[in-house]
Amino acid sequence: MLEIRDLDAFYGDAQALWGVDLDIAEGEIVSIVGPNGAGKSTLVNAISGLHRSVRGRITLNGVELTEVAAHRVCDHGVAVVPEGRRVFPAMSVHDNLCLGAYRRQARASYQDGLAEVHRIFPVLSDRSTQLAATLSGGEQQMLAIGRALMSRPKLLILDEPSLGLAPVIVDEVFDVISSINAGGVSVVLVEQDVERALDVSARAYLLTEGRIVTAGTAEELRRSADVRQRVLGL
Repeated sequence: MLEIRDLDAFYGDAQALWGVDLDIAEGEIVSIVGPNGAGKSTLVNAISGLHRSVRGRITLNGVELTEVAAHRVCDHGVAVVPEGRRVFPAMSVHDNLCLGAYRRQARASYQDGLAEVHRIFPVLSDRSTQLAATLSGGEQQMLAIGRALMSRPKLLILDEPSLGLAPVIVDEVFDVISSINAGGVSVVLVEQDVERALDVSARAYLLTEGRIVTAGTAEELRRSADVRQRVLGL
């Protein structure tokens, strides 16, 4: 479904990604794990078209995303839940969700999408008229995921979804990720909580200092000396 080949990324003259190769099949959850500063968010932004200083190939279902304008990447079925959630704090929960459905295909099924988000996150229905700023951190993460689902994505990318959340809320978020995947959405999970990420993933990649250093099944990465040393510090 998603193929990344020999991807380099730059910030001015500074190189952030080096020859990244990555594959995601339809229906998979694939995790990208690694320490702070490894280049994980740069990779997310490159896929979504927000970081353009790249060379190499990013192909989604045969479409070369590096040739697609950033605001059109969503039209090809990509939705991103960014690190830090980034909801619109001065807008209501309902209006935040509405913004997720700006794709023409999503607008046509807006009511169905809204009903599905409310089914997954009943609290968003209860808080529909509240300003997003008044929600708890966990509720804002639910809103960010719900907003992404409103675009009816084929590929959902989550950047550090557990960041800053209480453990019980993290459990709920990861249960939701598995449920979304079971509904037919492929998932890229970028996460520092390696154990939780591997629990829900079929495969995973270890990204360190801008390079993929280990790749394999979730169980293979769980046993990997690279993961234990570079990420878990064991």
